[in-house]
Amino acid sequence: MAWNLDGDRPIYVQLVEILQSKIIAGEYKPGEKLPSVRDLAAEAGVNPNTMQRAFANLEQMGLIVTMRTNGRTVADNPGIISQKEKELADICVEQFFVKMEEIGYERREALALASAKLDGGDEK
Repeated sequence: MAWNLDGDRPIYVQLVEILQSKIIAGEYKPGEKLPSVRDLAAEAGVNPNTMQRAFANLEQMGLIVTMRTNGRTVADNPGIISQKEKELADICVEQFFVKMEEIGYERREALALASAKLDGGDEK
């Protein structure tokens, strides 16, 4: 996954979102050791302090755990990962409805359009 970072929002927030998505999607599995802060910072093209801040946020969220002598691992807690997945899905759905309302669709109309698109149709 590319590290598509933009200047409109704080970089560490974007890093948290990207890493959270990777954990939720299973790219980083529960109990798996994460690459070092320096390695991930180099991969993302950011300052290691910025990546450290993102890791601190992920740890606060309960998605990663710091092992004093063994680096960081993804939390081996399917419940927290599932909860974060649902929260992220809720945000995406809400953003969809907000965008659709901005172009004149009511929520039910937007849902009907999405359902029709899922079924292969293109009708409003």
